Amino acid sequence: MCMSVAEFCRAGTLFLLFSMGISAGWAQQKAAPVRSRLAPGLEASNSPRSVRVSVTDEIAFRKWLAQEHAKATVQAEPGQVRLLRVQGIAPAALATCPWVDFVEAADRRARPERQLNGADFTANKVTTVHARYPRITGQGLTVSVKESPLDINDIDFKGRLVNPDPQAQLLNSHSTIMATLIAGGGNSAPTGKGAAWQARIAQSSYDNLLPDDGATLAAQGVSVQNHSYGVSVESFYGLEARAYDQQARQYPSLLHVFSSGNSGTQPAPAGSYAGLAATGNLTGEFKNSKNSLSVGATDALGQVAPLSSRGPAADGRVKPELVAYGDGGTSDAAALVSGVSLLTQHAYKERYGSLPSASLVRAVLLNTADDSGRPNVDFVSGYGQADALGAVKTMLEGRFREGTITQGGRQAISIPVPAGTHRLKITLAWTDPEAAANAPTALVNDLDMTLVDGNGTQVWQPWTLSTYPHLDSLALPARRRPNHRDNVEQITLDYPPAAGAYTVQISGFRVTQGPQAYSVAYEFESALTWVHPSNARNLRAAESALLRWQWAGPATAARLEYRPVGQTAWTVVSSSLDLAQQTFRWTAPAAPAVAQLRLLTGAGSTESDTFFVARPLLLNVAYTCPDETLLTWSRVPGAAQYQVYALGSTHLQPYRMVADTALVLTATEAAARYFAVAPVVQGRTGERSGTVDVAQSTHGCYFRSFLPRQLVTDTVRFDLTLGTTYRVQTLSLERRATDGSFTSIQTLAPVSTTSLALADPAALPGRSEYRVRLLLTTGQVLYSQLEEVYFIPSIAEVQVYPVPVTAGEPLTVVGPPDQLLHVRVFDLTGRLRLDVLSDTGTVKLLDTTILNPGVYMLRISTPGGREVTRRIAVR
Repeated sequence: MCMSVAEFCRAGTLFLLFSMGISAGWAQQKAAPVRSRLAPGLEASNSPRSVRVSVTDEIAFRKWLAQEHAKATVQAEPGQVRLLRVQGIAPAALATCPWVDFVEAADRRARPERQLNGADFTANKVTTVHARYPRITGQGLTVSVKESPLDINDIDFKGRLVNPDPQAQLLNSHSTIMATLIAGGGNSAPTGKGAAWQARIAQSSYDNLLPDDGATLAAQGVSVQNHSYGVSVESFYGLEARAYDQQARQYPSLLHVFSSGNSGTQPAPAGSYAGLAATGNLTGEFKNSKNSLSVGATDALGQVAPLSSRGPAADGRVKPELVAYGDGGTSDAAALVSGVSLLTQHAYKERYGSLPSASLVRAVLLNTADDSGRPNVDFVSGYGQADALGAVKTMLEGRFREGTITQGGRQAISIPVPAGTHRLKITLAWTDPEAAANAPTALVNDLDMTLVDGNGTQVWQPWTLSTYPHLDSLALPARRRPNHRDNVEQITLDYPPAAGAYTVQISGFRVTQGPQAYSVAYEFESALTWVHPSNARNLRAAESALLRWQWAGPATAARLEYRPVGQTAWTVVSSSLDLAQQTFRWTAPAAPAVAQLRLLTGAGSTESDTFFVARPLLLNVAYTCPDETLLTWSRVPGAAQYQVYALGSTHLQPYRMVADTALVLTATEAAARYFAVAPVVQGRTGERSGTVDVAQSTHGCYFRSFLPRQLVTDTVRFDLTLGTTYRVQTLSLERRATDGSFTSIQTLAPVSTTSLALADPAALPGRSEYRVRLLLTTGQVLYSQLEEVYFIPSIAEVQVYPVPVTAGEPLTVVGPPDQLLHVRVFDLTGRLRLDVLSDTGTVKLLDTTILNPGVYMLRISTPGGREVTRRIAVR
């Protein structure tokens, strides 16, 4: 009895089939789905809804619609050819029109794909790029952030917003966070520094799920557009995916980066992988485009987050292609990769003077990614964890080739492999022409790549995955075989058998729309390299941190040591750790220091950058007076000087070097508003403090706060907070007399603390006003604001005012603190006119609008039964 391939697979024996070297490709082709003109999920949709329709003849379609469905409305999609928005007709009815090519839902709303908050630029080596290549900043490039409006007043974007809209409604902080991760200037704090921190920032709306107008993006200079949003899970190659692929061909240097989505635990609702658990759950058909990047999220150790959406794409292509650290989900991860893409473009432009093709950027990013998850490529982490350092070095060192090829053509690229290479990695990528919507296979032009050794005797194929729609098949490790599904191919070779020239062969297996341009990137992984710490970021004193290094070799024991710069002796941190782990958690010493770490192996010593171990430096605005402002900060052990920064046209700039821990600014100097400070230790400038805004009203001129402990009290006490005691000679608490003059109640000299408790031991019954008087050593006198207090020593001292009171004006009744007052108002005939129970707080305002002019009696009592009578006059 024979068993079918499907039965064989369900029996869980497909792994054996592959281990025997039998390909299941013939089975997939035999069962290949027929292209439908309705997007998955719309087949049974008989209710009218808003849909997007691709037509072959717009005039004929509009005529058909007017005749067959006169109530339906139609309008063109802006900037798109033969794409129409139709409402008032069921999708199934549209599919019967002979001029309709494809129908998909158009009434989906984008939503941000972010859950938490946090960023660690060491995980993807962005901080290492900042430290080793400080000139690679994204300067001169522009990123577009497509979603809701961002905060145009955020100082991390100052002077770099291309199209700010002051009228835009700030719906949420998501787009601001994304723009900060990509290109934040670090003006607010070191944590506000993005990957490409000097790039310009343009904005557009994700209300339009189709690509933005390409001419507009080009005019803005946009070379990367970030898409950290999604809709529901959609597993098909639709009109939006097709439009993005089409735009990629029209604008070869423009790269689109999408978040894969935060639906990693869901099954695909439709399509080839429908119903398979945690499979094919990209959140948007536009993320199925071939010429873009989709990015999943990992934790700080490189493990893919369970909620990170995963592939395959609808036709079995590898999605997501990359993963990156994303504490907030795939939104953060995509934003980080957008920033890394800008750094990669800047590195190319630095060497060659122009922008690279998007296919080259894709090839470089995928080639330099650190392998994660299952070996080589997989449908969960794609080609691995994005590596900014590797991508920038590849561009700067020119480790790539580009060319064009036609049907049946063959081209050879020679790669000189040095001795000692642990791993050779080569990636081919090309910008493929757009396919028909809902095509079973989206690949149009099919290129092939092989690697041949120097003798021409050994040949290595690219890594390719099984795409058979079964969980066992999709989880199989990648195999070396031809790839006829993706427009990316990658070959890796661990421990090349010999040094010398290897040949990469590119062939045009099927090039129906040629010639086809392509890009090839390669790298040689060998040496042990430190990633973190670096001179770009501190390690926090007495806090835990992940140390990171890069190592592509086998498991190797190493000793980790630490020393402050200037000392000869090294302290052992770990006597034996595994280099293959590439991370080690360490608690830095409590003592601030300029220091280094090193890893010792049998091959020698590898030292880290010189870095700071320090506590965060806090900058304080002691006061902001009309004529001057005082900045202060804590002394940093070992710091001989401090670098003060002021915000310039776009970024913080060095402003003044001082030896003290204070700086007085004139009113003209303080007009810069934003300042920060950094310690200078052994000639090295440490990490900056957070930035302060000296114009904030909370700083005040010496006085931070002056408040009574209770408004109504039997003991008059005040709490006073000063910004500083600098130049303060004497401090006095003053009470205002009935004639308007002030009497000193309490005087302090010298003043040694900024937090004080002041009291009036001989307070006067009733309402009194107080202020604080400061005498400075300069002779200047400063006063706080006036504060009032109601002093009520006993129930007999109930206060009623003003008397007389004008009808309609409030009458104030003040009783003992923490007592409820029952207030009754009688006229002279004994008739009750008002009956009020006060709230706790003892100050009660009575409404006199119902009282006619005359004399009234007030009876004021407490729950204890005591009662006070007062006479009032209303006029």
